[in-house]
Amino acid sequence: MSVSLSFLGGAGTVTGSRFLVESASARVLVDCGLFQGLRELRRRNWEPFPVDPASIDAVVMTHAHLDHTGALPQLVRDGFRGRAHVTADTTALAGIVLPDSGHLQEEDAAYANRRGSSKHHPALPLYTELDARIALGSLTPVPFGCSVEVAAGTRATFRPAGHILGSATVELAVDGVTILFSGDLGRPGDHPLLAGPAPAVPADVLVVESTYGDRHHEETDELVARLAEAVTRTAARGGVIVIPAFAVDRTEVVLSTLADLVAAGTVPSLPVHVDSPMALRALAVYRSAIERGAEDLRPGLRGTDPFAGLDLREAPSPQDSMRLNDLRHPAIIVSASGMASGGRVLHHLERRLPDHRSTVVLAGYQAAGTRGRSLLEGARAVKLYGQYVPVRAEVVDVTGMSVHADRDDLLAWSAEAPPSAAAFVVHGEQEASDSLAAALADRLGVVSVVPRHGERVLV
Repeated sequence: MSVSLSFLGGAGTVTGSRFLVESASARVLVDCGLFQGLRELRRRNWEPFPVDPASIDAVVMTHAHLDHTGALPQLVRDGFRGRAHVTADTTALAGIVLPDSGHLQEEDAAYANRRGSSKHHPALPLYTELDARIALGSLTPVPFGCSVEVAAGTRATFRPAGHILGSATVELAVDGVTILFSGDLGRPGDHPLLAGPAPAVPADVLVVESTYGDRHHEETDELVARLAEAVTRTAARGGVIVIPAFAVDRTEVVLSTLADLVAAGTVPSLPVHVDSPMALRALAVYRSAIERGAEDLRPGLRGTDPFAGLDLREAPSPQDSMRLNDLRHPAIIVSASGMASGGRVLHHLERRLPDHRSTVVLAGYQAAGTRGRSLLEGARAVKLYGQYVPVRAEVVDVTGMSVHADRDDLLAWSAEAPPSAAAFVVHGEQEASDSLAAALADRLGVVSVVPRHGERVLV
């Protein structure tokens, strides 16, 4: 049997990464993500997995974000009994992210049932916190740089991707064929805490993300200046700044940037409320990694406190979160989720969007179909908990602060060791993927394709 590659997610969309590699010896799933954003994408989360989960021998996951790991609880619940191979810090972060995802889904379903805001009666969670905790038992940590046999005839090597703590590119050697998966790539030298991605390695086939495959990021200094101006302006008019932030890594990037601005005297020292239990636990993982000097951190960071100087306040409980509704003085609220697709940030948006003194800062990628994308595109009202809320608050775009590689970064990384056979462009909206695929074909001189959802190819 030839080696085949099936694109079960992350094809023509920036979420739901799932890539199935099949050989005569084994069936290995690379990434196991949730679909997010547009309703038609989210519906895929409820569909049966395209192959019997019990028939999958192993899972390999590139990093802890839900669009790469969030379907693992379903896979295990529905029959997967193999091991899920990840880096050590992905193990730690997944131990936070997955149970929190299950808990939030239970919480959101219960809230929808109380308010009658779901068309399903009753509304049900996609999976539960217990499902997620059971799935954690399948995780097997793998060190960076080590080649490990994950299934018969299949070896995986993880190398730093520079995207979030523990994120990795994955080189998969299958029956004589080498496939390199980029996962989500970081930006060389631009992350305040992490080193850039390790160089690409020679492979027959490249599977590369394209989140920002059709655009270039603004200069970091310009984006930080825009953030500083927004904080200063909002504080002067007595408003509250709400920053929807992914609980893992984005929160750390935002806090580190704010700490630098406060230390420099560029912005006033305001209370910074971190309102996400998951973000607070992830922050502890990052602090632990900094203390021990994790391999994928920036050199010289070990033993430092990049968040020193902030008036940092934690809101771990629902009661702590609700008390933030009573804030009457300027403050900053950093809360998940980063695209305002769920979580506690929705309550803060419901409270602050109608207030002309307040500001919403969008500090990361906003996928099509999310509330964050609607705000980014100038929506005058957004739907929250079944009702439309007017947008009178200022909305500030610093999405270029993304820790995703941009078009030039992706091209440069791919050209370090161009694939000998083909490049498949994934994990991007269609326009971004098409643009990057054309550029890769021109630059590398190889077949470069944007696969269709569900497509299977021989490699």
